[in-house]
Amino acid sequence: MASSILSDNTIADWLEKWANETPDKECIIYSDRDFRLTWKETDTRVNNMAKGMLAVGIKPGHHVGIWATNVPDWLIVLYACAKIGAIAVTVNTNYKQNELEYLCKNADLNALFIIDGTWESDFVDMTYTMLPELKTSQRGHLSSEKLPLLKTVVYIGSEKHRGMYNTHELLLLGEMTADDELKVARANVKCHDVVNMQYTSGTTGFPKGVMLTHHNITNNGYATGEQMEFTQNDKLCTCVPLFHCFGVVLATMACLTHGATMVMVEKFDPLIVLASVHKERCTVLYGVPTMFIAELNHPMFSMFDLTCLRTGIMAGALCPVELMKRVEKEMFMKMTSVYGLTETSPGMTHTNIHDTFEKRCTTVGVDYPEVEVKVINPETGKECGVGEQGEMCCKGYNLMKGYYKNEEATRETIDANGFLHSGDLGIKDEDGYYRITGRIKDMIIRGGENIYPREIEEYLLSMPGIRDVQVAGIPSKKYGEQVGAFIIKHDGADIKEEDVVDYCKGKIARFKIPKYVFFIDQFPLTGSGKIQKFKLGGIGLELCKQQGIEVI
Repeated sequence: MASSILSDNTIADWLEKWANETPDKECIIYSDRDFRLTWKETDTRVNNMAKGMLAVGIKPGHHVGIWATNVPDWLIVLYACAKIGAIAVTVNTNYKQNELEYLCKNADLNALFIIDGTWESDFVDMTYTMLPELKTSQRGHLSSEKLPLLKTVVYIGSEKHRGMYNTHELLLLGEMTADDELKVARANVKCHDVVNMQYTSGTTGFPKGVMLTHHNITNNGYATGEQMEFTQNDKLCTCVPLFHCFGVVLATMACLTHGATMVMVEKFDPLIVLASVHKERCTVLYGVPTMFIAELNHPMFSMFDLTCLRTGIMAGALCPVELMKRVEKEMFMKMTSVYGLTETSPGMTHTNIHDTFEKRCTTVGVDYPEVEVKVINPETGKECGVGEQGEMCCKGYNLMKGYYKNEEATRETIDANGFLHSGDLGIKDEDGYYRITGRIKDMIIRGGENIYPREIEEYLLSMPGIRDVQVAGIPSKKYGEQVGAFIIKHDGADIKEEDVVDYCKGKIARFKIPKYVFFIDQFPLTGSGKIQKFKLGGIGLELCKQQGIEVI
């Protein structure tokens, strides 16, 4: 994609394009409840939501939080924000009260859209706890000493709550409101305006607000779709959370820029995913590795016809080669991998559906068009040669505008030459393809030997009986760190700690063989499904204590 092809369209431009060109084609589908909107119906609903938002005091430039699972009006609220020039702030659905208060303050939220009664949390009750003023305030007149900028809380749905509007009311308000104010707001929106703020997962330290523009995310979504040859005939089953870049950019922006249909799943459930693909004849499926593992191992997997699938993305974590191979074989997909991070909108590199099986399964592809990727030696700052490990860095249209209210962190992440430093380790091969070898901070240093967990994980995944594995450092007085392997077994697998050690002997270097082997049921995850590897060391120490194992 040459620079002249980079589009200056805003999100609203893309939405209106398909509403005009393919008005009767389906845009959004929820197969489990038969909720369906055409492109024209979607645009009309967005306009009504936008006018309703303006009517209750949400204005251009306001920061609007969306704290919800992938409910039907999630995208409507996002697109309405984009139409009026407000900034949608996506909120992790796993946040608890303290985390939500931090985000509301840090992001300077003016409005917050919420849902009720999730599988884990009651968002309404938590919001009332955070903002007791809601219970007594007149709707539209919230006044909170704790969060003075937050004036409006909207429930997504038709249920009424004291102190809150609901989206049903906003849509009705929009239908009864003239278009004049919306037209003025819409005309002032430019492609380089910030449209979305996403908070990094916060696996270390406090989360930071990543400012992304229309130009960032629509062009990254377009390039993503091009790598998989998206057309208007594609149907993408989206089961990854929309509060994360994977969902809101790689999924919805790829569809938005190609006129493809989005088949949505409210919250990940392998059975609903399989049924949605089967019923709607989806052609594309996304997921993080743990999602594909859950689908492949579901007891009803063989009941569904997945031959309609042609491609997809596995990303969000280091993707095991053996899992990629199994997905290709059993789910009939030419799987691709995207590498990047929220700060890069998120794609930096992507494999192509026409790449060889080996490249698609063992690399994360080549640079996105109009993105310059380099592997840089973190100690010398010089570009690494072919096959030499270093830090993955990039610059281009996809770089965030910066961290919100945090210029210091922005300068630490983007160097004087305009390259963003990812914190991830990788190598570039002779064909220009990248392989991710781990994170700088994930590296285990055992007695002066540098050990990269990725290498050990890939080897252990070839062992029969192992379903998934993560390797992390366990603190050691003698060596600094020892290698710990955290293993999820296949159902019925009869393997023991000594079997794992024996499997490694003579196959990988002695200092890389796990000193500790733990069999666990699940890994600690962020809300977006990423494994929180930094927690595993502490979990390992606790398991050693419980099992009477002396840590040396």
